[in-house]
Amino acid sequence: MSDASINASMIREDDASLGDYFALLKPRVMSLVVFTALVGLLAAPVGVHPVVGFCAILFIAIGGGASGALNMWWDSDIDQVMKRTKSRPIPAGKVDKGEALSLGLALSGLSVIMLALATNVFAGAFLAFTIFFYVVVYTMWLKRATPQNIVIGGAAGAFPPVIGWIAATGSMTIEPWLMFALTFLWTPPHFWALALFMRNDYDIADVPMLTVTHGRRSTRKHILVYTIILATFALATAFTGVGGPIYLTVALVLNALFLKGAVQIWRRDEAICEDDNFKVERSFFKLSLLYLFLHFGAILAEALLKPYGLGGW
Repeated sequence: MSDASINASMIREDDASLGDYFALLKPRVMSLVVFTALVGLLAAPVGVHPVVGFCAILFIAIGGGASGALNMWWDSDIDQVMKRTKSRPIPAGKVDKGEALSLGLALSGLSVIMLALATNVFAGAFLAFTIFFYVVVYTMWLKRATPQNIVIGGAAGAFPPVIGWIAATGSMTIEPWLMFALTFLWTPPHFWALALFMRNDYDIADVPMLTVTHGRRSTRKHILVYTIILATFALATAFTGVGGPIYLTVALVLNALFLKGAVQIWRRDEAICEDDNFKVERSFFKLSLLYLFLHFGAILAEALLKPYGLGGW
């Protein structure tokens, strides 16, 4: 081994910490997985023992983290050239690619097996499918192959409430799929808004984001169309078994604001955007973070208040 290799290994060994390995699991994404899965679990029409529920959410979270580690392993080359991702553990030289792969595979197997044992085989199998979809279908295939990468790949991030529901009931109905639709349809406008003011990153990394392949004007139209479809599904959810007056109020306010923002983005002139540093697009992106959290928070509130006769219709 060369002196340079030895020095690199020593640097990585000295610098790597538990926090670096935890960062491989994409904790911010994992927090969304945990929250939406918890809502799916608690909104289900059957009671779940607290220990079983805790184990279910824990193993779903581990599965989400495993997906993140495998994503970082595969995408380390483009992470290295993108401003937004170059400080991640692998491109920063703190964790070896092989270690990320081993961690991701080990946690994937652990999460799937333990979820199946703690709840039911159907939930474990669905978690396995979700990990496969995110890592193989989205990360390895779609992300670098089509500008629809975010649209189709967004399904992986939308599955957790379905898994939570299955963990509780062992079956599926329309309600978990409406929760799935909330995240699935929210993902494109959320990421496309980000891409509008982070376009150079995707250009440099040669990732076929819609802003790169079809331009910003087309991206703005897509954001508006998806926001209209999203609002339709979001409001429809209010009149199902997981909805109620609390959810309807939240959905009406949030979707009015989201539609207003999408229309503003659609009407924007590129010269103005450059002058004000994409102020409207950045505001829309920030609102999108609250949008999903508050919708699922309203579903959770309906579920928690329902036993007291205060939630639901």
